[in-house]
Amino acid sequence: MYHLALPLLIGLIAVALCFDFLNGLHDAANSIATVVGTRLISPAWAVAFAAFFNFAAYFLALKWPALHNVADTIGKGLVDKNVITPAVVFGALIGAMFWNVVTWVKGIPSSSSHALVGGIVGAGVAHAGFPSIQWLGLNKTLIAIVLSPVLGLILTMGIMLVTSWLFVRASARGAERTFRGLHLVSSGTLSLSHGLNDAQKTMGLITVLLYSTGYLHGHFAVPNWVALSCYIAMGLGTLTGGWRVIETMGTRITKLSQHQGFSASAGASIMLFAASALGIPVSTTHTVTGCVIGAGAARRASAVRWGIAGNVAIAWVITIPASAIVAATFYWLISAQFVHVAIVLAVVALILFLSTRVKPHKVTRSPA
Repeated sequence: MYHLALPLLIGLIAVALCFDFLNGLHDAANSIATVVGTRLISPAWAVAFAAFFNFAAYFLALKWPALHNVADTIGKGLVDKNVITPAVVFGALIGAMFWNVVTWVKGIPSSSSHALVGGIVGAGVAHAGFPSIQWLGLNKTLIAIVLSPVLGLILTMGIMLVTSWLFVRASARGAERTFRGLHLVSSGTLSLSHGLNDAQKTMGLITVLLYSTGYLHGHFAVPNWVALSCYIAMGLGTLTGGWRVIETMGTRITKLSQHQGFSASAGASIMLFAASALGIPVSTTHTVTGCVIGAGAARRASAVRWGIAGNVAIAWVITIPASAIVAATFYWLISAQFVHVAIVLAVVALILFLSTRVKPHKVTRSPA
């Protein structure tokens, strides 16, 4: 057990809620990109719509507490909860927030969930070494990085196929009107599932902090006030929007119709609800992106801008290691381990220097 004065504990919880707010701001685009991209509703109404359903997930979890299994995975399933210190929590949060800000500014739909996972693992390893990693929980999360977009893509293509067959005799105007309504409903369920899965990551981190500092005892469980605070923070973050990411998700990867928007939102909703029930901290961003690509590819493969999709995938790959390195650096910084910090900064500076020195090789063609 680690002693932490109450004012410092409150300050650290406030930092965690700031991350949750940033998570809502960064990931707001996930659940509303399709309705904005298809011009079903205006961006302002879409953000308010998403914020409402993000918060409404709190009442869903009250009815079915088992849906909070993701908080258990974050709190004790990635790093041994007995080695979690306030410094580890601080490093994890700063690492995740740093990566969220960088990708938000660049308009890259990266994963807040995996940024936090990387932060926890990086700070935990910096504190207690690799034996502290809970490989079962971490492997489950890493596998989900690959499976969630792939399964989302396949599921969305299946929904496109089934709904196309069901509406084969409908008029174009009638089908469009029906899919507009269905698209709005599926977007609401996607916002609900997004709030349910993503808010739990911060809940798990705050809860393990309370246990490690002796403010909670007994069975590991998320206090109600922690859950409520996290849902409020995420809802408020969603209200601020995430317009740059919305553009990438809703229009740049592929142009969507109402039918495709409904299929993508429905496929992502099913994936996220299943992940919450299984306790997997799946990435909403990865899942929705896979579903959007599936909706575009169901029409024709050339409808997807694969170059943009490839750039997004690269951001996925480097999210966990990048946030882990930042988290470890901040852990060492506040722990006064300045030699480790200097080594990390030197390596980063060397990489940046070499990247500026490398010039693309130009291929010259000899005259025929």
